[in-house]
Order: sequence, then structure tokens, then C-alpha cells
Amino acid sequence: MGKYYYLIAGLPEISLDDSKLPLTVADFHKETDLTLNGKDKKLIELFYLKYDNKNLINQLEYPDREFISNGCISQEELGELITRMKEEGIPTDNKRIPSYFVQFIEKYLEVTERNEDFEISWEDLLSSYYYAYGMKCKNLFIASWFELNLNINNMLVAISARKYDLDRTSYIVGENEVATNLRISNARDFGIGVFVDYWNEIQNIAEESDLYVREKRIDSFKWEWLSEHSFFHPFEIEGVFAYLAKLEMLERWITLDKVTGEKTFRELIGAMKKGSEKALDEFKKNNTK
Repeated sequence: MGKYYYLIAGLPEISLDDSKLPLTVADFHKETDLTLNGKDKKLIELFYLKYDNKNLINQLEYPDREFISNGCISQEELGELITRMKEEGIPTDNKRIPSYFVQFIEKYLEVTERNEDFEISWEDLLSSYYYAYGMKCKNLFIASWFELNLNINNMLVAISARKYDLDRTSYIVGENEVATNLRISNARDFGIGVFVDYWNEIQNIAEESDLYVREKRIDSFKWEWLSEHSFFHPFEIEGVFAYLAKLEMLERWITLDKVTGEKTFRELIGAMKKGSEKALDEFKKNNTK
């Protein structure tokens, strides 16, 4: 594991409340490509796969959408993978392609070729594969970060589904203990309060009716988690990963339009109040982070 004193020392301090972005995620990607050693570069690439996930969905479902350049997999590499699997049923031998991409495309082609209905959205299925992949990381900090995000997303979904009397099993993703309890438990805390120490905080955040404020509180919680859990490794890959995750949050907030956020929230609640799972699925497809 490398030590990155000059990289970290040269980065500007950032706060979630900043109004200006000192550098972009794309800038940070270029900088770390030149600085990190091979093993640490592979660890940081786990974060950038979130952009590759969006590109994969778009290539399959919305091919006219612009290709996102922040990922690790080029448009040509992704196109070759999809074409090979469609035409020959086998993936490329490109080692840069994560195994869950192949798993996802196989499932997508199987369902679409049979013209079957699928129980969850493609975005949710890909997210479940992505979180599982990240949680297998041998770096405890990074694996824990993936599990934290999976748990928070699932807890918020379960709380909202219960509030609006929807079948939460259709929206919980992943196979860890928290996901299992959220699917089957009818306890007030879904049976996770005893082993998830941040349950009460997420439950309180979920009660916030203003989407903009709620999302800011979620990111504030994540920001503090990153600071706390990387505290003893400021110049190692944990510190680099934490800075990247914070930078991505800041970049998103600076570009977020509050009016759009409020409109999105009203659309979501409208769909949930109607009890229309189809409408909620369509909303999630169009509003994935």
C-alpha cells in the first residue's frame, strides 16, 4: 500500500457547503492515474465503476444518451463486450471488464429475448451486483463504504415503502443481513436496530419531507463517516478514496438545481401515493443518481 503525502497535501480542502468546486472528479481521476501504484489504482477504480454502470445501462436501454467519460471502461470496450455477448454469447477477454458486467448482460439478454417482465428495475439489479462486487474488496474501509451505501439506500426504500403501503421486497437490493431483514421483518426497526448503529439517524433523516434537505443530510452523514473511518490513514489509499467520494458529493451539489430537486420529490411522492409500482419503477429509471 502506497503513501501519498504529496498528492494529499496538494489537494485543496473541501466542505460539503462549499459554493465553488476547486477541481472536478475528472481532474482528480487524471491526477490519481499518474500518482497511484497499480494495486491502489485498482482500488480507486471501484469508485469510478459507478459511471461505467450508467454507461452500461445507457448502451443497453438508452443508446442515444451521451457517454460518460468519468469511468474506467471506454465506449469502444463496452461496445465490444455487448456486441460479443449478443452475437456470440461470450464476453471479451478484456481484464478491465468487471465480472458483474458479464453477469448483468447475460441476465439482461435472457429476459429481453424472452420478452419477460422483470421483478426489479435494471438499475436496481446492476446496483445490487455493483455493491456485492465492491463489498468483496479486501480493503476493509472501501468494502465498508460499499456496504454503508447499500444499507442506507435499502433502509430509505424500506421506510418509504412501508409508509405508502408498497411491497418493499420489490425494491430492496443485495443479499446482506440488513437487506434480508428489511425484506422480511415487520418489526418497527425491521430487526436491524440492534446491529446497525446508524439506524436511528437514517430513520430520522427519512422523516424529512423536503427532498433537497433530506439528500443533503444523507450526504452529510456519509461525509462524516468518510472522515471518521479514514482518519488514521490520511495519506494512504483510504484517504485518497475518501477525498474522491467527498469531491463527487460536492460536485453533484454544486450542479444540483433546487427547483429540480423539489419537482423530483413531488413526482416520487405522487407515484407512491397512487400505489403504482410501474410508475415508481419508471421514476427510478429516469432519476438514478
